[in-house]
This record gives sequence, C-alpha cells and structure tokens, in this order.
Amino acid sequence: MTNPYAEFLGDRDPREAIAAAPARLNGLAQKLGPQGLERSTAPGKWKAREILCHLADCEVAFAFRLRQALAEPRHVIQPFDQEAWARPYPALGAQAALDTFSALRAWNLALLAAAPADAWRKVVNHPERGDMTFHNVVETMAGHDLNHIAQLETIAAQK
Repeated sequence: MTNPYAEFLGDRDPREAIAAAPARLNGLAQKLGPQGLERSTAPGKWKAREILCHLADCEVAFAFRLRQALAEPRHVIQPFDQEAWARPYPALGAQAALDTFSALRAWNLALLAAAPADAWRKVVNHPERGDMTFHNVVETMAGHDLNHIAQLETIAAQK
C-alpha cells in the first residue's frame, strides 16, 4: 500500500497532528482575513476558503470511514470525486467550514481515543490504494491536513 499523504506526516505522531489541525486552521483563517480567504496558490487552484470547505467535506468522509472500519470486517472504503464535491464551494463560507471541521474532528478524536488497541491493525481496502490498516487511515487524515495547511500557509505568505 502506498500512502500518498505519508510524506507530509514524516515521523510525527498522526494523532497529535490531527489534534493540532483545528487550531492551526483557525489561526490561518484569522491571519488570512476575508480578502486572503479568497486567494489561491495559483490561477485555477482552490481559494483558501475552498480548501477549508474541502477539509470539512473530507472530515465527513473520514468520520464515516473510521466508523465503518471499526464496525465491519475488511471494510471497502468508498472513494469520492473531490472536484464534484467542490461544486458548491463558491456559495459556502469559511467559518461554517471551520466550525464543521472542528466539531467533526473533536468527535473523531473521541472515537480514536475509545478505539481498542487491536483496531489499529484492522485491515480495510481502498479501491485505488489497496489494503490499508485503520492506522494508515489515520495517517492519511494527518498527512492530508498537513498538505492543505501548507497550501494555506503559502497563501497567507503572499502579499
């Protein structure tokens, strides 16, 4: 299994990284302000606000994936088309996205804290990535966060 988000995580603990993400995202949104939230890293790329919407949507998907992985033997993860999910983003606000992400992340962290030790080795299947463990799904969450946090930091550094 190749996890494309593992490179963003490096040797960091994935649970610590995902626990830190809401505060980092809120801080970046404050730094960006209303005008900065409408900037992107390059023409044709998502605006900062749209990245926040994407993170909220992904947290919905991860919430479902984590619960299904715990509930079913060898759960098959359902991929989704992020561009299709992004169609409503022009009409959605950054604060609603941040609030949604933060609330779901807190709930997902509570689930992870309650997960039994053997759950972390439980195998799931991702049709595009092959077999993964529950732990790999959490690593993916963390790396995905860090990837998009880096994009937001790039936007925030623009003048």
